[in-house]
Amino acid sequence: MRAVIIEDESIAANRLQDLVGQLAPEMEIKAQLHSVAQATAWLEQNPMPELIFLDIQLNDGYGFDILDGLQEHPPVIFTTAYNEYAIRGFKYNGLDYLLKPIDKRDLEQALKKFRKFDVQPPREDWTAVQNLKQMMTKTYKKRFMIKVGNQYSSFKVGDIAYFKSEDGLIFLYTQAGQRHPVEYTLDQLEEILDPVDFFRINRKFIVTVDSVAEIHTYFNSRLLLRLDPNQTEQVIVSRERTTNFKRWLDL
Repeated sequence: MRAVIIEDESIAANRLQDLVGQLAPEMEIKAQLHSVAQATAWLEQNPMPELIFLDIQLNDGYGFDILDGLQEHPPVIFTTAYNEYAIRGFKYNGLDYLLKPIDKRDLEQALKKFRKFDVQPPREDWTAVQNLKQMMTKTYKKRFMIKVGNQYSSFKVGDIAYFKSEDGLIFLYTQAGQRHPVEYTLDQLEEILDPVDFFRINRKFIVTVDSVAEIHTYFNSRLLLRLDPNQTEQVIVSRERTTNFKRWLDL
């Protein structure tokens, strides 16, 4: 059983290969490939493997660029540093999508799927991959026009600390401590903000990495945050979002 790992970080590639060796000793990793160019050349010059572990975002492009150049593709297990928001809705398609750092149990489940996978997926199933590609490569909102008094001001996304729902309205909080209403729901903001930089921790808050000043354990498997600018109320990461929040922060 032959496989290749396409991953631009050597440490991540080596760890993945070690985990595969533990969980699927019958699988031979034929190569570790670190770029779109290197992987494309290798796949053109060697027999097609039976499985590809594919990082979505590489230094010289996207893993999808490699697949686009293949007339036929073997099963693919995607690996990505993006949080669950970036791949929600696609979890049931494809062979599997693993979030970095890769959890051994998740990889074990993905390999179980592969062992049951004995036919080439129908071409129409590739639509899910194309949808994911569009999501990963789409342009996210860079600035917000906010009415301040009798005029409008432009706020760059990099100046934003977090968004908060208060009394039916959504407010943008800047890193400088300013507070302004925005004409979006939190659901809408999730769709237009880059999930690498923003994470929805509960029904009231979408936060940035820089706004998380302190993290404390909290009862019932939740986390208590201190944000900057500070909030007088408790800011708690909901239990169902805690695992992905830790992955997002790479805890």
